[in-house]
Amino acid sequence: QVQLVESGGGLVQAGDSLRLSCTTSGRSFSDYGMGWFRQAPGKEREFVAALTFNGAYRNYADSVKGRFAISRDNAKKTMYLQMNDLKPEDTAVYYCARRRPGSMIYSITTEHYDYWGQGTQVTVSS
Repeated sequence: QVQLVESGGGLVQAGDSLRLSCTTSGRSFSDYGMGWFRQAPGKEREFVAALTFNGAYRNYADSVKGRFAISRDNAKKTMYLQMNDLKPEDTAVYYCARRRPGSMIYSITTEHYDYWGQGTQVTVSS
């Protein structure tokens, strides 16, 4: 069973930065593409960013492009989301997820991901 655990969320002001981390207990972390999603109250869970198994290719939602950066350290079995210039509309619960084998990095809907963390809250005040 694969477990994903997010950390690093918090309450910040607009313009601030945060770095989220996602660690896993899975032995084959380096074999899988990974992604970040977020869900604001009353809204659907939406794609934020994704990367390939080796981090060579990355994909971002238009709303975060240029402000967020996804990365991974396979030796530490950890994925990161560096979030800069945060805005109130970034407020949400952020989830990390493992992409299903065979799904492409541009597959941005939730059904393309099979394991999910419990989420970490990010709140950005104006």
